[in-house]
Amino acid sequence: MKILLMGKGGQVGWELQRSLAILGQVEAFDSDTPGPAQAPDLRADFRDPDQVAALVRHVRPDVIVNAAAHTAVDKAESEPELARLINATTPGVIAAEAARLNALLVHYSTDYVFDGSGKAPRTEHSPVAPLSVYGQTKLEGELAIQSSTCRHLIFRTSWVYAARGGNFARTMLRLAAERDELKVIDDQIGAPTGADLLADVTAHAVRAVSRQPELGGLYHLVATGETNWHQYASFVIEWARARGQAIRVAPEAVRPIHTSEYPTPARRPLNSRLDTSKIQQAFGLTLPHWQQGVERMLIEITGG
Repeated sequence: MKILLMGKGGQVGWELQRSLAILGQVEAFDSDTPGPAQAPDLRADFRDPDQVAALVRHVRPDVIVNAAAHTAVDKAESEPELARLINATTPGVIAAEAARLNALLVHYSTDYVFDGSGKAPRTEHSPVAPLSVYGQTKLEGELAIQSSTCRHLIFRTSWVYAARGGNFARTMLRLAAERDELKVIDDQIGAPTGADLLADVTAHAVRAVSRQPELGGLYHLVATGETNWHQYASFVIEWARARGQAIRVAPEAVRPIHTSEYPTPARRPLNSRLDTSKIQQAFGLTLPHWQQGVERMLIEITGG
């Protein structure tokens, strides 16, 4: 099996290089990675859909995994055309190439396609209503892939983190060591989901779909359980405090605030709960609780 991975340097892309290696030959690219030996000028630059299409045609993979995206949620509000190009137009071009090759396309989407109203977890059939440019362009990417008729797996996820690079937990630990008080939002609800979990499930699903094509389609993929950003921060800080990490802020000084008290250019959904019944049943999975993955990540970033 030949796999073309794009967006290899991101949090999910980095983990995918590991998880996909057991399935076959992985050719991984970023926008600045030289192309194959026979075509070194080709790039996986999502600002240039024609060049990305040429890369796909040159590699001729059995599976295309797209881990590239414009994920700067607030910045997307001021550069909607760039966000649309990266999140919708180029994935649509890739999907057309996948259809021509009869390749399987794996793509990642987001809970931001929903408006975040209510408290019920969203299923794959729930009505979509994005609040932001980011959410709208990711939805357009989903629709472009689905309308291409290519074989595909689309995974909607939320609150993605990884030990590599910056993340919410690392930021909270740094601030907790520097400040006497922290204010953290408590009315956005979701499930922190590790890039390693996304990558491992992706490899499992790709193998399953290669044997049972009818399993392709749209799935929600997040860790189990739910929390809010304030509870998430408190969990991280108290975990570190219990292990002797340098923590300055007192437990009672990690204060909850509402989203309305912390305005941002892009609106965030308050309810990011995603129902994962479909993916667990289709692929015979038991998804771990969010705390399990976060603890593993904390051990890795703190050495403890």
